Order: sequence, then C-alpha cells, then structure tokens
Amino acid sequence: MNTAHERAIVVTGASTGIGRESVRALLDAGFRVFAGVRSGNAADALRGDVPPAGAGRFEALELDVTHEAQIRAAVAQVERRVGEAGLWGLFNNAGIAIAGPMEHVTSDDLRRQLEVNVIGQAAVTRAFIPLLRRARGRILTTGSTSGFIAVPGLGPYSMSKYAMEAFSDSLRRELRPWGIEVSLLQPGTIATEIWGKGLSQFDDLMREPPPGLVENYGGLLNSMHELARDSARRAAPAAVVARDVVHAFAARRPRTRYCMGTDAGAQQWISRLPDRWADALFAKFLHWG
Repeated sequence: MNTAHERAIVVTGASTGIGRESVRALLDAGFRVFAGVRSGNAADALRGDVPPAGAGRFEALELDVTHEAQIRAAVAQVERRVGEAGLWGLFNNAGIAIAGPMEHVTSDDLRRQLEVNVIGQAAVTRAFIPLLRRARGRILTTGSTSGFIAVPGLGPYSMSKYAMEAFSDSLRRELRPWGIEVSLLQPGTIATEIWGKGLSQFDDLMREPPPGLVENYGGLLNSMHELARDSARRAAPAAVVARDVVHAFAARRPRTRYCMGTDAGAQQWISRLPDRWADALFAKFLHWG
C-alpha cells in the first residue's frame, strides 16, 4: 500500500466549515489533497490557511458539484497528477441547508437542495470512481443526524440527508468487489457557517413572509429560530469531524458510519422511539402541536 504522502484525496466543499478543517487535518496526516472550491477567491483564502509543511501536497480545484463541465475538468486535472496510481480518496462534503415548513418550500428551493446535496454528490462520485478503482480507494460522504431523524422545519435538508444514507449503503455494496471502502459521516450540531447562514435566511424570510406562513407556522418558526441560536452556541468544533475524516482515510478498516457531536447520541435515541412518541417529544420541545 502507498505511503500517506503518495495517497491523494479530493475534498468537495472545502472552502469553509468541515471541509476546510478536514483539508488541514488531512495535510497534517501526510495526505495529498485536492480541495474543491467554487471560486478563485475561495481558493486563495484556503491556500493561505494551509500549513507550510503541507503546501507542496495541496492543490485547489475549481469545482461546483452542480456543473458537469467543472466535474469533468476536475477529474482530468486529478488524473494528470495521480496517473496510474489512481485516487485514494473522495470526500463528498459540499452541501447546503434549506429550511422551512414543507407547505411553503418552493419547488425551485427543493430542486436546489437536492441538486447540491444529492445529485451533485452522485455526479462527482460517478466521475471519480474509475480513478478510485485504480487505487482500491475510499469514498466518504457528509451525511447528518438529520439523515435518520427529521426535525419539523428542516424537511428539505433532511430529505437530502436521508437520500445520502441510501446512496452510501448502495455504493458500499456495489463497490465491494473492487475493495473500495465507503463510509458516511453523521455529524450532529457542529460549529460551521451553516448556522449563521440559516439565521440570516430566516431574517430575510421574515421581512417579507409569504401569505399564510406567519399565521400558520409563526410559533414553529420562532421555536426553530431559538433552537438554531442555542445550537450554534453549544455546537461541537469542526475539528471533531475532521478527526473522523482522517480515520476514514487512514485506518486499515474504516467504519461504515461515523456519528459525532454533543447532541448526536440524544438524536439517535429519539430516532429509535416509536413514531408517535417521537412526534410528541418534538411537539413538547418545540411548543408545536
């Protein structure tokens, strides 16, 4: 097996949060990293954050997972660098979160959610599998505790993360003959930019709410807003996730699932309750229904 310095890993959604922290952790562990970002400015900012010891093993990729042409170009760029050795790892981390009561989620918003979190991830994975097959490499995808427990008001995001559970399970079983390991991250509340973006989107929405939103869902929205603020305060650092990312690519036998975060255990417990019990628990917690 190649040494860590010879193993190359592609990371999508590398400019912020879990992706950015994971790039640093993988470089510190000795891997070669191709960091997928959507703009030159993001690439420059990330490059400035790379530890000096890892600078020679870092390369930025212009990669929006919803653009097929950029995906093809990224694959060609990586293939030129790795050659017949192939690609050791693909970390599917790009993602967005769209929230709101399902009655008021537009079709365009839902398409955008699934295009980035599901279709884009599948497209990137499909494109890199030939290079992964050469190296008998590994695939890791960022799921969420929202992939096994759906919180009111987070339906679109949960839909996308439930889909990634099936995506990861199917891939793991399909790619087994080639020795390609497939793992899934299931982070709970992690300190990333997603919380600030979510609160900002909420404020924008409430400035001009669509008809019926406040009248029908005002109580739920206020509870969700307070929950988001509280979650942001007690979120686990992204380094907790990055530690498991390194394990998934470095361990002789990686786990199929990595669940982390201070609230992940509680969410797993709730997910195992009978449906009506979980419904009642959410209603009480959110003062809704």
